[in-house]
Amino acid sequence: MATGNQEPLLQIEHLRVEFPTRRGTLIAVDDISLHIDSGEVLGVVGESGAGKSITGMSIIGLLEPPGRIAGGRIFLQSRRIDNLPYDVMRKIRGKDIGAIFQDPLTSLNPLFTIGDQIIETIRTHLHLSESQARRRAIDLLKEVGIPSAGERIDHYPHQFSGGMRQRVVIALALCAEPRLVIADEPTTALDVSIQAQIIELLKRLCKEHRTAVMLITHDMGVIAETADRVAVMYAGRIAEVGSVLDVVLHAKHPYTHGLMASIPAVGQEVDTLPQIEGSMPRLTEIPHGCSFNPRCPRVFDRCKEERPDLVPVESSFVACCLFDENIKKVAAGE
Repeated sequence: MATGNQEPLLQIEHLRVEFPTRRGTLIAVDDISLHIDSGEVLGVVGESGAGKSITGMSIIGLLEPPGRIAGGRIFLQSRRIDNLPYDVMRKIRGKDIGAIFQDPLTSLNPLFTIGDQIIETIRTHLHLSESQARRRAIDLLKEVGIPSAGERIDHYPHQFSGGMRQRVVIALALCAEPRLVIADEPTTALDVSIQAQIIELLKRLCKEHRTAVMLITHDMGVIAETADRVAVMYAGRIAEVGSVLDVVLHAKHPYTHGLMASIPAVGQEVDTLPQIEGSMPRLTEIPHGCSFNPRCPRVFDRCKEERPDLVPVESSFVACCLFDENIKKVAAGE
């Protein structure tokens, strides 16, 4: 929960997302709870298929049919938003919640100038005249690092490089002054030098605007550079959540250990990097007990029978049988 008496900006309680099929119901997100405070960057990390993007889509009300929220609740500033009608949620999306996706071309219409698109969004959500909205759009483009913003505002998306298009999308996400931004793999399609610039831009804007960010990625390096806290997801559940320093430097869950071990250290010379054997299970093949048990190097019998819940371990929360108090006592001979 949030520290002190302050209510979290975003609160997710026991979220469950299902995909009904002819062969049965697939569970993509299975009973997860998270919160994000104002001005905070929460990193959500895991392999493809972990449920990261579906969690983000659930928050902004853009789940692809037949996907549906089958359980749990989502609150934004103490207002429940997971059960709102489409038209009501559409007003919240853009005004209170912004979105940045992996491919900026999915967010930009190639038939309109970037100015037209930003100005339209501003005027949809803020009571500004055409000229006021244009000035705000130019200021935003300058803020995100678009050179000659007064001229570039009248250019089309194809006239920008990939990194510049992503900056435009960030400006578009922030133009109505949202309290929360869902950033889904915002740097994956960019080269390393541009990635670093976008990461630094997100951190600065978050700090200056007090905007909260849910940063969804499979890259632990991006999380380490950007996030305040991190939630590690595996097969639709949260394996570990805590401050970025605790998770990166003192990983507790075996899956998190594996993710961290796969990141090369500066100056390290090795022929091969450690890897987690196997792959993420399909939704049709989630194993009994702990879903990570077929790949876990520390698996024991209980892991194959019982599904662990998140429990506090020092300053983090971990879902792993290794941290069950009864097991600890047996191991200590008590």
